[in-house]
Amino acid sequence: MEMLGKDRRMYLRDKLSLHEITKRTGLSRNTIRKWLRMPEEPAPPTYQRAASAGKRSTFYATLEQALQADSHRPKPDRRTARALVHAN
Repeated sequence: MEMLGKDRRMYLRDKLSLHEITKRTGLSRNTIRKWLRMPEEPAPPTYQRAASAGKRSTFYATLEQALQADSHRPKPDRRTARALVHAN
């Protein structure tokens, strides 16, 4: 967001052209033009990742049950993570 403010300042206060701002910042003219056309206080860009099922989601209930059962066993008798995964 600070880059957006710097670009606006260069264009509005310093009266630099889009070409000059492009040379100084390394951004494309289209990006700078888009930023200058935005409202004064734009919302920061956000990335929303879609929720998806993981690799373990199909085995989650089985693993949860096995871990619950192992929690009552003495520590030397508990199954390792490798043993739990290969048991499924």
